Amino acid sequence: MGFAAADVPPAAPGRVHPNPQRIESAVSPVRPSPRPVNRLAHEKSPYLLQHRHNPVDWHAWGEEAFARARAEDKPIFLSIGYSTCHWCHVMERESFEDEGVAAFLNGHFVSIKVDREERPDVDKIYMTFVQATTGQGGWPLNVLLTPELKPFFGGTYYPPETRGGRPGFLTLLREVQQFWETRRGELVEAAAGLYGRLAELAAVRAGSERPLTAAVLQGAAAKFKEEYDPRHGGFGGPPKFPRPSQPACLLRCAAWLGDREALRMVLHTCDRMAAGGLYDQLGGGFARYSVDGEWLVPHFEKMLYDNAQLVPLYLEAYLVSGEERHATVAREVIRYVLRDLTHPAGGFYSAEDADSEGKEGKFYCWTRAEMAALLEADEFKVAARYFGVTEGGNFSDHSDPDPLPGQNVLSVVNPSLAPAEESLLASAKKKLFAARSSRVRPHLDDKVLASWNGLMLGALARAAAVLGEPDYRQAAERNLAFLQAHLWDAASKTLYHRWRDGERDRVQLLDAYAFLLAGVLELYQATLEPAHLEFALDLAAAMLERFYDTAQGGFWQSGAGASELILRIKEDYDGAEPSGNSVAALALLKLGALTGRTEFHQAAERTLRFFSQRLRRLPQAMPHMLQALDFWLGEPARVAIAGPLDHADTQTLLRAAHSVYRPNQVVLGTAGPVEPFARTLTPQDGRPTAYVCTGTSCQPPTQAGEMLRRMLRSARP
Repeated sequence: MGFAAADVPPAAPGRVHPNPQRIESAVSPVRPSPRPVNRLAHEKSPYLLQHRHNPVDWHAWGEEAFARARAEDKPIFLSIGYSTCHWCHVMERESFEDEGVAAFLNGHFVSIKVDREERPDVDKIYMTFVQATTGQGGWPLNVLLTPELKPFFGGTYYPPETRGGRPGFLTLLREVQQFWETRRGELVEAAAGLYGRLAELAAVRAGSERPLTAAVLQGAAAKFKEEYDPRHGGFGGPPKFPRPSQPACLLRCAAWLGDREALRMVLHTCDRMAAGGLYDQLGGGFARYSVDGEWLVPHFEKMLYDNAQLVPLYLEAYLVSGEERHATVAREVIRYVLRDLTHPAGGFYSAEDADSEGKEGKFYCWTRAEMAALLEADEFKVAARYFGVTEGGNFSDHSDPDPLPGQNVLSVVNPSLAPAEESLLASAKKKLFAARSSRVRPHLDDKVLASWNGLMLGALARAAAVLGEPDYRQAAERNLAFLQAHLWDAASKTLYHRWRDGERDRVQLLDAYAFLLAGVLELYQATLEPAHLEFALDLAAAMLERFYDTAQGGFWQSGAGASELILRIKEDYDGAEPSGNSVAALALLKLGALTGRTEFHQAAERTLRFFSQRLRRLPQAMPHMLQALDFWLGEPARVAIAGPLDHADTQTLLRAAHSVYRPNQVVLGTAGPVEPFARTLTPQDGRPTAYVCTGTSCQPPTQAGEMLRRMLRSARP
């Protein structure tokens, strides 16, 4: 049931308008002030708010819209997107701001807008339908439903007039309305049949009784290597997504199998991504994907979830390679997130748009003349050569009938510099960044999602442990405090998904619980603070209660109370984001190893067995779950550190424990709800002491950080 979706349909004409949060006056054609608003003005989603001035009579997803469709016996027009989606902006400008289109929609349909980032469960159902019936998917996702929410027709972007093989949007609506009026019985019958097929497609079958062995990992590594691009790095062809769980999985396999070729593939991929235009060479952070196979021209939007996953990947590359450049990328990504995606109280915002001032990439791109005017002659000479800046440029927005000329996406084209040129490049980059900071920024999606924050929380905690940066730990602690204050209800042990502008939603999603659980476990292992492990236990218990399928294993994407969903789904695809099932499985295995509580290990094991056929037949669909399988196949090592947490020697041992690439290891203290054996360990001779244990056996204790490193390096990763 997995799919890979992008918001890039075949190029079509149409100028993109900017987003309202930062350039409100340019969102739509000029209208008399005050501009009228629709009911979306009362929502919190930045994406829904972008559509509050449309003449379309939009509803948010909910019973009010469903009841109206039933009462008026009208089909539902469901449109799903997100606030930083380039082609969503195109379709809004072309169609949803058009008075004629709006009048037809308002007269014959009940129109619903959904933010896919707030409701991935709704998006998953209807994206699966469109994928199955058209062979492709993406955003904006536009689907026609019966009043009972069953889909009967759908697609992605539709131009205002028929062109390029795509039907015009208004033409399509008229045909659907005519069919609804004259042949409704056939349409309703077809919708029922399509629903049956969709239910079959969505039903993940429980795995077989065949044992899961290391052969599954070996087969997965072989498939990943087949997809590898030896020239530019990455796996597969354009458009190229970082999809961090795939190289992270291959890195595990490389370490376990001693496969130096696989290791080289991962490190090469990391280097090429960081050298490309996918990476912001001035401000840090990665864009969502590259439209080409070279990582050169990005789709310029920056998503929190990508950057949160890429930090641990580059940290692992650093631990394996020992090359400072990999650690530098991790630091620069974190600097970007803390600078541009952080709420003053510590939460992390969701994304930045691709567009500004009506032009995709305008904030990030440079003409040769702009750079020459800004820099000193010797700085310009070095920077232009290093970044490959040309008069003609390397980027043109094909969706814009009047694209900006000579635009250069900065990428590392000629990295060799003489020692004297290093300082010139640094000076040039500083000036370019300062000048860029004065430009009109892209729209910021400032909602705080528990799921994506959990990913970033874990990334910061891991970076604090590996790099020894106390500021990262502080940022992680502030983030957790923010989430506990605004999205966690301690009395009912409930975690909500979205907070924005002082208000949280009521949605219950597996991803929120699983991703935050994984992040909190990283923070615990970086700090050994018992309170963090106690909170992880609360999260795990709530996740199992609300989402775990006790009959067959695996986790439902939504809670049982989501009655408005026509299907309940178990997500089985690790795409740009890992699935909740995969993250939950690995997190529960780690929690079981830390606490010795078998119920967590058993739930993870049953989840792995439930998805076993998927892992065998299509391992590239679930690379994050393969990491859970790798953890499960062996007895995880435990590094227990006994000693006061504020003691310098304790911190030295803790840093050493995280300084070696050992993905199947947990680090724990000896206080709080840790496993029983760890609670018996004590400092030797009154000095902080580390114990490296597997099962019931331990190596001799050590009080020296370097000795601990040697012990860890000598064992299996």
